Amino acid sequence: MNHDGDSRLVYSTDGGRVRDNRPPVPARGKAAPQRPPPAPPNDGVVRIQRDSRGRKGKTATTVTGLPGSEAELDTILRTLKQHCGAGGAREGRVLEVQGDHRDRLLEKLTAMGFRAKLAGG
Repeated sequence: MNHDGDSRLVYSTDGGRVRDNRPPVPARGKAAPQRPPPAPPNDGVVRIQRDSRGRKGKTATTVTGLPGSEAELDTILRTLKQHCGAGGAREGRVLEVQGDHRDRLLEKLTAMGFRAKLAGG
């Protein structure tokens, strides 16, 4: 009862299970692996944007594109947090300040001599 194109091999005794060409389905409860976000452009412009991904809905302002060493970034972050009266952290070369402080950070970074602009929505 083999109809052309109407059947497919599911199991064979000479090779075990037949492999499926579809990608594997992630296990329940586990998220599919995510690609890392694209690297910010290295054009000398400091970008300030609001972000809430990975923070359980809480808003943070991220600053990318700052030049300098790790110690200099820590000093800049400390200054920005004091200026906004908020907490924050540094994740690699990205500075995060808790809350939406885009306008304040733009003002402060421009006063510190950086070419800064608001990015994103």
